[in-house]
Amino acid sequence: MSGPAGRTLIVLGAALIALGLAWMFIPGMGRLPGDVRLGGEGWMIYAPIATSLALSVGLTLVVAVVARLGRRR
Repeated sequence: MSGPAGRTLIVLGAALIALGLAWMFIPGMGRLPGDVRLGGEGWMIYAPIATSLALSVGLTLVVAVVARLGRRR
């Protein structure tokens, strides 16, 4: 696989690696104030609403930058 598709996969892979590394070093990620935890004796439900929104915004920015860089060529 070469050409634009190969480059796109490489850029997306690098972005995922960067996101994974950032996830390890960002304190509190996964425990933001908007994340909901419900629990009782022997059970727990965790809904990471704020974390999901933060990831969505971050990934949208990454995809927008990659798309803009792709259009320049």
